[in-house]
Amino acid sequence: MKKKVALIGTNGIPAKYGGFETLTQYLAKYLNEEFEVSVYCAKTPKEDRLESYLNSKLIYLPFKANGWQSMIYDAVSIIHAFFYSDVLVILGFSGIFAFPFNYFFKKKKIIFNIGGIEWQKVRGKKTFAPIEIIVKKWFEKVCVSYSDVVVTDNQVLWDYVKETYHIDSVLAEYGGDHAVRKSITETLVEKYPFLSKKYDVSISRAQEDMNIHMLIEAYKEIPDRNLVIVSNWETSEYGLKLKIENDEKYPNIYLQDAVYNLDELNTIRCNGEIYFHTHSLCGTAPSLTEAMSLGLPVICYDIDTNRSSTEEKSYYFKNSNSLISILNKLEESDLKLLSEKMLEIASRRYTWKRITRLYKNTINNTI
Repeated sequence: MKKKVALIGTNGIPAKYGGFETLTQYLAKYLNEEFEVSVYCAKTPKEDRLESYLNSKLIYLPFKANGWQSMIYDAVSIIHAFFYSDVLVILGFSGIFAFPFNYFFKKKKIIFNIGGIEWQKVRGKKTFAPIEIIVKKWFEKVCVSYSDVVVTDNQVLWDYVKETYHIDSVLAEYGGDHAVRKSITETLVEKYPFLSKKYDVSISRAQEDMNIHMLIEAYKEIPDRNLVIVSNWETSEYGLKLKIENDEKYPNIYLQDAVYNLDELNTIRCNGEIYFHTHSLCGTAPSLTEAMSLGLPVICYDIDTNRSSTEEKSYYFKNSNSLISILNKLEESDLKLLSEKMLEIASRRYTWKRITRLYKNTINNTI
């Protein structure tokens, strides 16, 4: 009889959102060859629900996966899985309050993906920041303490877990080889006129830790290069401020609203001359592994996690001035070599076949 594995902590599948959802989808696809897989899904209209997907059972709960309901959603998912599964793969610590209950359920095996160092993301906030840091540190400690295995997605996070909790985690990043190249069509040029030009591109959420402002400031000083930034500008004060101050005021800077059609987004991304990865508070970001898998020449914000993900083979900027200096020195041959380096790393490390094999081995080792 196959062992039962529950995948917990996302909106569910089919994947429509970020990295955890895509990870869940590929785990569901490949783990069911050896295990009986269940995926917990957030509140979904009955007419849109599927009984199964990729041969995995879908379990729907009446809660949202985001906002204040996320902790209830994850906790209920975990407790439900204690009854029906042998191994729980839990992504993120929103379900913290359910972890200790495992003692009442014959000690089911818990594989916990820490996701990132969440308390560090609080820094810079003014209201209640010290309290939030203490709470999130405690959340992290509880989840790690009640888990059989901790998964990290970056060597820097691996080192953090080792130093903080004195345990060896499993290093498993994200695949990026699902990203596909798309050709520019006349229809898309009509919708996105910048596609008819040469441009550099960055795609991220409109948050201060994404350092979008550095790109904008740099390209104000480089009018001969075009920059396209795709973001959800309307969802934060930071994004709104950047949009109001800069949109349509510089002929070489295009602040594109979020694009949710994946084919269109891939077209915009893969036809850029340079891809900027600007995240500063993440591990190995799925958007980075996708860009690398597409063979894009990637330039990164200078942070340890980004250097680790790109094996110190990219170019790194700390501010707009250092980015200007990099761009002014780059030759076409440099970009070609950078593209080749990023693709080689991605082909070796960021494939779903490799990542799912790591999870499969981890599950087998816990049973």
